[in-house]
Amino acid sequence: MLSDIEIAQATSLKPISELTAEIGLTEAEFEPYGRDKAKVALGADRKEKGRLILVTATSGMPAGSGKTTTSIALAQGMKKIGKNAVLALREPSLGPVFGMKGGAAGGGYSQVLPMEAINLHFTGDFHAITSANNLLAAIIDNARHQGQVELREIFWRRVMDVNDRMLRNIVTGLGGPANGIPTEAGFDITAASELMAVLCLATDLTDLRNRIDRIVVGLRRDGTACTVKELGCTGALVALLKDAMKPNLVQSIEGNAAFVHGGPFANIAHGCNSVVATRAALKLGDYAITEAGFGSDLGAEKFFNIKCRAAGLAPAAVVLVTSTKALKWHGGVPLPEIGKPNVEALKKGLVNLDAHIENLKNFGPNVVVSLNHFHTDTDEEIEVIRARVAELGCRFAVCDGFAKGGEGAKELAEAVVEAAEDPKPLVHTYDPEATVLEKVEAIAKKVYGAGSVEWSDASKKDYKRICDLGFEKLPVCIAKTPFSLSADPKALGAPKGFALPVQRLILNAGAGFVVVTTGSIMRMPGLPKVPAAMNIDVVDDRITGLA
Repeated sequence: MLSDIEIAQATSLKPISELTAEIGLTEAEFEPYGRDKAKVALGADRKEKGRLILVTATSGMPAGSGKTTTSIALAQGMKKIGKNAVLALREPSLGPVFGMKGGAAGGGYSQVLPMEAINLHFTGDFHAITSANNLLAAIIDNARHQGQVELREIFWRRVMDVNDRMLRNIVTGLGGPANGIPTEAGFDITAASELMAVLCLATDLTDLRNRIDRIVVGLRRDGTACTVKELGCTGALVALLKDAMKPNLVQSIEGNAAFVHGGPFANIAHGCNSVVATRAALKLGDYAITEAGFGSDLGAEKFFNIKCRAAGLAPAAVVLVTSTKALKWHGGVPLPEIGKPNVEALKKGLVNLDAHIENLKNFGPNVVVSLNHFHTDTDEEIEVIRARVAELGCRFAVCDGFAKGGEGAKELAEAVVEAAEDPKPLVHTYDPEATVLEKVEAIAKKVYGAGSVEWSDASKKDYKRICDLGFEKLPVCIAKTPFSLSADPKALGAPKGFALPVQRLILNAGAGFVVVTTGSIMRMPGLPKVPAAMNIDVVDDRITGLA
């Protein structure tokens, strides 16, 4: 089989004007970005008509789960059975593209295109967020240098969209007074920027402005909050983000419309594409298919408790992606061996599938389990999973979208359409009036399976400060490893009764939540021993090696 990039480059794309005409956009509603991309701004008079479908997964593994590939395959499968489905996905980050995971535009014959552009610079949204974030950092430091504001503590960190562990903790302002005030600082990856979350949760430019105004950048000497509004630079940040607020329209290999917009990671941020892109898909499609990063304990939990609650969304059905490889890994098989038949390890790993199905059932919507098919899967292994899913009362489908595109996802499409016919009410994990501490406890026990929460001394101080500032009832966004339901990446399967170790609480007042870091999670990843960047090149004016 051809590589992902070879398949992508061999595909003839519709001109963007043809795609926009097919989905009913007027000329006033889109701005072409070259031949195959567009920025879209739908009028307020358009009504949402589609049913929302969320795609999530069982616990992650280093080889990935296949959520994006399955999401794209599902949209293409719906087209095969005569349904109009529009995708709403996240933008890839250069961190994973050049790091360990590679790109995030799907795979095989279920990709969004042009994959090179989507995985690299695309329409510049990440650059805009990075620039706005770092402009704010520069303005904070300049205001301190000029004596316009005195801060005893600064919360705002710089960001960049590559993995660079050396920049996690740094000192700025060295070399004398002309270079500013020496300060302990650091970099996060752009996907973890509060401005990324703000852009993804904002409903329009006015909401974007109001959210940026509310961002707390640090504390004054008297302990009061210093906000972006008080610094007076909100307008400049909005100017940098104005075009980035518009969702990007591209297409799948089989010509489905796809909005690819926003890119917060689910292990360190809220893991969902933008509200405006999701709403655009709901307005233009009979089905809007979106995915939330990593497993039901991360992206899906945040999708339900943060995004849906903030935007008034409710999915009609949920697709839970799993694979024989993932379940064998959670059954204790070493990564190099997961492609080999091993029914006993697979059965042992079913506990992870069980836990995610239980989580999703507790949220309410009907669940369809999708087996991301590999050519190494045996009939016996597939039947073991099919039988367990039937025992748990969920629909099941094998998805072969990677190898066969939409044709390989027709069974999944039919199951999802059936599940969405009878939508159930959405149930949230916690009461909105609960405190941050109570919300973390609820997620830890109800979603992760923890027995308790261990609060570090630093997190207790963070909580007191959050309470003093009046933000003790915000939603929470827990930063946690994707490889386990616990905070320990080595605790595979479905650990129970463990203590969830909380490190820090980080106020994101503009985004409207508190980030809760657990275990050894980092908001700036590092590169692996052999980064994916080592395989990427340009040959005869074409990019090679992207995966």
